[in-house]
Amino acid sequence: MIKAGIIGSSGYTGGELIRLLLNHAHVDIDFVYSTTRGGQKLTKVHQDLLGQTQMEFSNTVHQQIDIVFLCLGHGNSTQFLKDHPFSENTLIIDLSNDFRLQSDAKFHNEQFVYGLPELNRKKIQSSRLVANPGCFATAIQLALLPLAASGLLQDQVHINAVTGSTGAGIKPSATTHFSWRNNNASWYKPFTHQHLGEIGESLDSFGHDTGKLYFLPNRGNFARGILATAYTRYQGSLEDASKLYTDFFGNALFTHVTEEPIHLKQVVNTNNCHIHLHQYDDVLLVTSAIDNLLKGASGQAVQNMNLMFGFDEDEGLRLKATAF
Repeated sequence: MIKAGIIGSSGYTGGELIRLLLNHAHVDIDFVYSTTRGGQKLTKVHQDLLGQTQMEFSNTVHQQIDIVFLCLGHGNSTQFLKDHPFSENTLIIDLSNDFRLQSDAKFHNEQFVYGLPELNRKKIQSSRLVANPGCFATAIQLALLPLAASGLLQDQVHINAVTGSTGAGIKPSATTHFSWRNNNASWYKPFTHQHLGEIGESLDSFGHDTGKLYFLPNRGNFARGILATAYTRYQGSLEDASKLYTDFFGNALFTHVTEEPIHLKQVVNTNNCHIHLHQYDDVLLVTSAIDNLLKGASGQAVQNMNLMFGFDEDEGLRLKATAF
């Protein structure tokens, strides 16, 4: 058994991570750190854990720990690690955007590896520091990586993706409270979303020129999940594209290419990504679907941990979608 610590545990991502680790065969949660809730039971905040644990939030951090997960707000992980240095043997997975870009990946004398298993499996397996991808970034990269790897992404790419309200975090805001979100839809950060940087670096990593990405993120009136559509010019048949995708993801345990149109209920509450291809004249439409809190955050973090420790990749992640 390994000992795990969780930093920043009162939000949606932290709550899902606790749920997954409580049901992991090789993990004991050593502490769940909070600056404001020390001594309170986890179930006071995460009511879905009632009957699963009697643990309390801790106001102390144990520096001699096998692995620590950082579920802090964007921009806070770097400072936390400076203020709370962990053992050089402690593995670290950061779920914020602090270390995702190559320009930000260096910490002291080490480098964070970008934690998309379908792209960097071998690097993740041998790394001590992993930067977990963003949720939109995960859905969009998995939709486009096979084309980028084959040099077939040189034209413009138009992307439209809708996310559930949990993607905005647990703190209420003008665009997340029920009265505004219910029976409503809107776009935000058109063409400038912060995940574009990490998406671009991954697509460019194959050494081929890639076309400009035009990304329009949308808010949906549902709680969780991301449905992304991306289309670009494509010279070839649908059969060629299907083979390209199935070959690329042949060893990917959680990414599945299907001939049937996909929808969110197939992936919500799982660590899966489903991908569907459709061709219209010389345009290829790629649709991907993930759970933003699992494959887009905590589930992918556990998948990365499994790779880092040599556990079965799906340990703690054998989850069934809530299809109805």
